[in-house]
Amino acid sequence: MIVSYTSMGYRDIVASEVEESIATKKKLEPLYGEIEKAGLMLADVLEKGGKILFCGNGGSAADAQHIAAELVVRYKPMNNRRALPALTLSGDPSTITACANDYGYEELFARGVEAYGRSGDALVGITTSGNSPNVIKAVEKARELGLRVLLLLGRDGGKLRGKGDLEIIVPSWETARIQESHILIGHILCSIIEKRLFNLS
Repeated sequence: MIVSYTSMGYRDIVASEVEESIATKKKLEPLYGEIEKAGLMLADVLEKGGKILFCGNGGSAADAQHIAAELVVRYKPMNNRRALPALTLSGDPSTITACANDYGYEELFARGVEAYGRSGDALVGITTSGNSPNVIKAVEKARELGLRVLLLLGRDGGKLRGKGDLEIIVPSWETARIQESHILIGHILCSIIEKRLFNLS
């Protein structure tokens, strides 16, 4: 529900945002099984020597970087373990601008998948709408090359619904609430991976 802030005090705005975020996260309960499967799928990819590629736009690009960093470094402070191969496909301004100029922005992540992805790897595509053309093309390229695909989506799943090996669709139409849930899901995936690969809790 979109709340009008014109008649609200600042403290009311704080309370409303927090309550909406909590309410959205509570709606994830029916997806617990899918989230568990996603974490175990990514752990399996890493256990077999594969790597994980992440992509997303805007806030979802930041989420992609955030989750990849948790895997390369560590998720929980006390979990000292080896680095895990994970990278984001949106971190290099030179590549972004060159691809946008030469091929079009919609090809950016597909080029990254083609450059770095190999059969046995995984692609994690993050898009709140499920309609981002560059994520769609990345998924198509990942399928072509034999990567496993996990999609973090929102709303009704958009055009990417049904295109992943696993899909977690946050049941909300508000971008901020979807993004907040995506980063929570990303953290849970990291926790499952550290537990499965290193028996760290």
